[in-house]
Amino acid sequence: MESRISVDSTICNGKPIIRGQRITVQTILEFLSAGDTKEDILAQYPSLQPEDIDACLKFAADLMSHQYSISSIAT
Repeated sequence: MESRISVDSTICNGKPIIRGQRITVQTILEFLSAGDTKEDILAQYPSLQPEDIDACLKFAADLMSHQYSISSIAT
């Protein structure tokens, strides 16, 4: 995954991107969540490889392995 997903503060405002391209992990995840298939995404972005999409999913899954706490502020 490290060779496919990177963060560069000068590209896409520092969002995680795929192989240095201006395609963000978020974009791919949004397509998948909207019901697009890998094949749909690959047709839309011919510079991507199937492994890039897999890396986006792994990246998101790895983020979910962290501990988070949500606090609310009473007004």
